[in-house]
Amino acid sequence: MMDLYERQRQMRNMRKAAMQRGVVAILDVGSSKISCLVLRFDGMGDLSDEGEIGSLAGQSQFRVIGAATTRSRGVRFGEICAMQETERAIRTALQAAQKMANIRVDHVIACFSGADPRSYGLDAQIPLEGQAVDEQDVARVLAACDVPDYGPGREVLHAQPVNFALDHRSGLSDPRGQLGNALSVDMHMLTIDGAAIQHLAHCIKRCDLELAGIASSAYVSGIAALVEDEQELGAACIDLGGGATSVSIFIKKHMIYADSVRMGGDHVTGDISMGLQVPMAMAERIKTMHGGVHATGMDDREMIEIGGDTGDFEHDRRTASRAEVIGIMRPRVEEILEEVRARLDAAGFDHLPSQQIVLTGGGSQIPGLDGLASKILGQQVRLGRPLRVHGLPQVATGPSFASVVGLTLFAAHPQDEWWDFDIPAERYPSRSLKRAVRWFRDNW
Repeated sequence: MMDLYERQRQMRNMRKAAMQRGVVAILDVGSSKISCLVLRFDGMGDLSDEGEIGSLAGQSQFRVIGAATTRSRGVRFGEICAMQETERAIRTALQAAQKMANIRVDHVIACFSGADPRSYGLDAQIPLEGQAVDEQDVARVLAACDVPDYGPGREVLHAQPVNFALDHRSGLSDPRGQLGNALSVDMHMLTIDGAAIQHLAHCIKRCDLELAGIASSAYVSGIAALVEDEQELGAACIDLGGGATSVSIFIKKHMIYADSVRMGGDHVTGDISMGLQVPMAMAERIKTMHGGVHATGMDDREMIEIGGDTGDFEHDRRTASRAEVIGIMRPRVEEILEEVRARLDAAGFDHLPSQQIVLTGGGSQIPGLDGLASKILGQQVRLGRPLRVHGLPQVATGPSFASVVGLTLFAAHPQDEWWDFDIPAERYPSRSLKRAVRWFRDNW
């Protein structure tokens, strides 16, 4: 536990150093594509302890000066399964982005989906000696949280205080300087399969880069695709990627739950490939050009050429109706959405004051998806594109870039994490089996 804490702190220090040098690379390692952006920071925010809580509240102005995307290799279900292939793909994207930016980058902040994320809600309370809350009190209350025994081979990816309370006043984002007799905190902790982080760190090291931060795709997609009101009042972000679908829930501007479904757009493509007996590349084209989830009478008459170039004349001049394609796609899309529904139910999403659902990611572009999603997930569904970011090329503004755009916002405006506070080693939380996953039902 302590070495993890140290490693996270080292990464935070590297991030600080990269921002002081003024340039950092952002890397989204996905199953269908690897995207890389190079950010230049101009005009550092205040990196001291003033202002917001935590020692990293440096809000920074930045612009994108390099961008590149390459086809992903060696990544399945959002996890690296073939190191050398992934390393080559990362290198390709990185070199292209550096070339466009005309600058060499040493530090990278990365995100990925998959890796079996699990969410925990932790809480703690400490008495105060009657004086104003200071940084040490915050460190003490964080240290008092009971950490669940999350099992061997897993690592903590995010551990964020999402709510402070002083006596009976809840919903404080920063309790420092205020008076009270008892300080309590609610924290959200996300753990993932440790091997996934090690593989990513190894690939990045092999590309001669320093890892200056790591985040969950579910988290950063939510930062990019949810508007401020949605993050404040309660919303879920569903990022439909190629190999995995990420789910995150936000309230009071904090993520309080994340999970992932091991299915995505590639599975839909695979179904078309098998159903129509065409190669994957053609199935992908058919999905993009003719795909959908609602068939009308006209779709029976719209014929799609699905021929190949095998030399077999009969085989090469086949056609299929658009209704057939939709008939293949719809069951898989429904299955993905049903899995997402189960995750939201398990998280107690229906107890939040607002239940807005935002669909993003490349898979969200299937025509008619929002209608089908509102049948399965609930009425308030909309399609989300990432926020506009200074300098971002037009091609990288679509929903399939939600996570990489969110990662730029995460890099520039980090939220407080546990490791931003000087918690003394002997105070570091002892593990206990107290699991309180659904505390936010009662606390909001």
